[in-house]
Amino acid sequence: MSKKAKQKVTFGDWVSGARLRTLPLAVAPVAVGFGVASVMQAESLGLALLALAVSLSLQIGVNFANDYSDGIRGTDDFRVGPPRLTGSGRVEPKLVRNAAFAAFVIAGLAGLAIVLLTGLWWLTLVGAACVVAAWFYTGGKRPYGYAGLGEIFVFVFFGLVATFGTAAIQVPHFFSSADGLIWTTGAAIAVGLFASAVLMINNIRDIDTDISAGKKTLAVLVGRKFAKTLYLVFLWTPLALLYPYTLVFQHTVFAYLTAFVIVPLTLIVITAKTAPEYILALKLTSYTALGYALLLTYGLVVIV
Repeated sequence: MSKKAKQKVTFGDWVSGARLRTLPLAVAPVAVGFGVASVMQAESLGLALLALAVSLSLQIGVNFANDYSDGIRGTDDFRVGPPRLTGSGRVEPKLVRNAAFAAFVIAGLAGLAIVLLTGLWWLTLVGAACVVAAWFYTGGKRPYGYAGLGEIFVFVFFGLVATFGTAAIQVPHFFSSADGLIWTTGAAIAVGLFASAVLMINNIRDIDTDISAGKKTLAVLVGRKFAKTLYLVFLWTPLALLYPYTLVFQHTVFAYLTAFVIVPLTLIVITAKTAPEYILALKLTSYTALGYALLLTYGLVVIV
């Protein structure tokens, strides 16, 4: 154990390592999936809570997995944000790795409960794919997060997969229901774009240090100016996707309230030059994703 690793680690350090500010991204797809199930009059709070356990555990697992993988690669030696457990040397790498595995096990158990309750055995393959994607984001010999593919995978798994999966476990014959597929698609794309926006702003903050570490994120590949443009596209498109919902479910209009955060957030990102500014933008983007999802869900659940 290194001298740094001998430093006492507190519960707060582990909480910080779990990166709680990213957890809204795990809640958002489950919330809107529940909302769609409500529209189909097939909502199940129990199944939705199990889906939430899966989503939260996977998010925490990927956070610890990234901490471990980036730490042992030396990538976090260059970081300018909050110190990581592995990279700071305060925690032995294997303990962080084991924390990631423990979170994946919890996700697996919750997922197994869903399978047993619904009989949807194909979900085991989806769950396995989620864990593999979580680990190889920064893990393995060729992590896709180091090849500019992070935003795509985040969009797919924390947008499409999580939202469709949550709706599908509640709605019988979900994939043969045109209405269910239509309303789920727009919501899934919206929350997936918010998740991609969070990752993008994080990577914009780290462009200089990622270049030093040899980490080729999408932000590194396209440059800071175009990366900010992509971020703004990810951030604003969900508001455009909201319009069809407001025509059918009048209370979904309240989701437009997130514009009161998106507008100043846009100005912050356009003018941002320092790490604290980008960290503020990251937090606000994550909270905006949650607010949008909860307000959209409210509009879907409320019956006029």
